[in-house]
Amino acid sequence: MLARDFGLTETQRDFRRMAAEFVDAEIVPNAREWDRAEQVDQSVVRRLGELGFLGLTLDERYGGVDADMLSYVLVTEELGRGDSAVRGIVSVSLGLVSKTIAAHGTDEQKQEWLPRLISGEALGCFGLTEPGTGSDAGSLTTRAKRDGGDWVINGSKMFITNGTWAEVALTFARTGESGITAFLVPTGSPGFTAKEIKGKLGLRGQATAELTYDNVRVPDSARLGEVGKGLGIALGTLSRGRISVAAGAVGVAQAALDAATRYATEREQFGKPIASFQLVQELLADAAVDVQASRLLTHQVARMADAGVKPKEYATDASAAKYHASETAVRVTNSCLQVFGGYGFIDEYPVGKYVRDARVLTLYEGTSQVQKLIIGRDLTGVNAMT
Repeated sequence: MLARDFGLTETQRDFRRMAAEFVDAEIVPNAREWDRAEQVDQSVVRRLGELGFLGLTLDERYGGVDADMLSYVLVTEELGRGDSAVRGIVSVSLGLVSKTIAAHGTDEQKQEWLPRLISGEALGCFGLTEPGTGSDAGSLTTRAKRDGGDWVINGSKMFITNGTWAEVALTFARTGESGITAFLVPTGSPGFTAKEIKGKLGLRGQATAELTYDNVRVPDSARLGEVGKGLGIALGTLSRGRISVAAGAVGVAQAALDAATRYATEREQFGKPIASFQLVQELLADAAVDVQASRLLTHQVARMADAGVKPKEYATDASAAKYHASETAVRVTNSCLQVFGGYGFIDEYPVGKYVRDARVLTLYEGTSQVQKLIIGRDLTGVNAMT
C-alpha cells in the first residue's frame, strides 16, 4: 500500500531498508531455531550495536546515531517483523534504559554507560515489575535504605527482559517516606542475582528473568535523578516505550500477513489457490486494513515526539497506539493462522510463533485494560484506576 511510505523522508526510508535487509539476512533464517532453543544467539547483540540500532536518537558524543523517533519506529517495526525477541532487546536496552540515562543521568553516568550500551558491549534491563506489583507500579515493595554515602537495596523484580544478559539494571526502589527512586545497579554487584524464566508461551528466545536484590550496595552516584522522583521517571519512560512496543506489534502483524498472503497464493484446494476464495480474501483484507491503521497511529505518536511534544503530553496517544497495535497483532496473527489451516499449528511455518509472540504484547508495558483506563481518564477527567 502506498500509505506505508507516504510522508517518509529518504533518510527514514534508508533506516527501514537497512533494518529490513538485516532482518531478512540474519534474523528470519534463525528465528525458528532460536524459538525452539529458547535462546537468541547472543552475537546478535553486537550486530545490533554495529548497525547502530542500539544508539538510534542518542547523542553522537557517546556513539549514538543521529535519527528521529520515526526512524527508530521504522527500525523497531522491521525487527518485530523478524523476531519479537530481538525487537525486545532493542526496545528495552535502548528505549527504556539508554534513553532514560540520556534524559536523566549525570555526565558521569552517561560516560560510564552509554558508549557500552550503544555499541552492544553491554545491555540494560528495566527493573520495575515485581512478583506482587505489575500494573500498580506505585505499590512496588523493593526498598533502598540510605547507609552513609551508599544505598542498600533489597527486594525482587519479575518478568525482566534482558535480565540475565544485562550489565546494568535500571532499578526502581522505595526510599522511605520519600517515594520511589531510580538507581543504576551493576548486575555484577554482590547480592544481585538473575534467574532466567523458561517455558514462556511467546518471546521464547528472549532472556526474561527474575531479579533478586539481597543487600545490594550501590553508591549515591548510582542514583538516577532526584530522590523520590523515580515513579515519574518510570512513567515517562513507559510512555516513550509504548511507541516501540506498538511498532513491534505492527511488525509481528505485518509478518503474519505477508506469510498468509504468500501461502494463500501457493496452497491449492478444489483445484485452485485458496486466495481465490472470498472468505480467505476477507481474512487478508481485514488484516491489511488493521495493520495499516495501527501503523499510522504509531507513526503519529512518533511524529509528535519528533515535534518536541513531551512524553507526559503524548502519553494518551502512546497508550492508544500501543492498545490498538497490540490487540491488532493478536487478531491479525490469529486470522492468518486460520488461512494456514492445520499447517499453521506446526512450527514448520512461522505463523504459530507470531500468534504466541503477539499475545504478550497486550500484557507488558501496560495491559490493554490499563491503556483503556488511561484513554478514559483523558476523555472524562476521572481516574478509574484508584
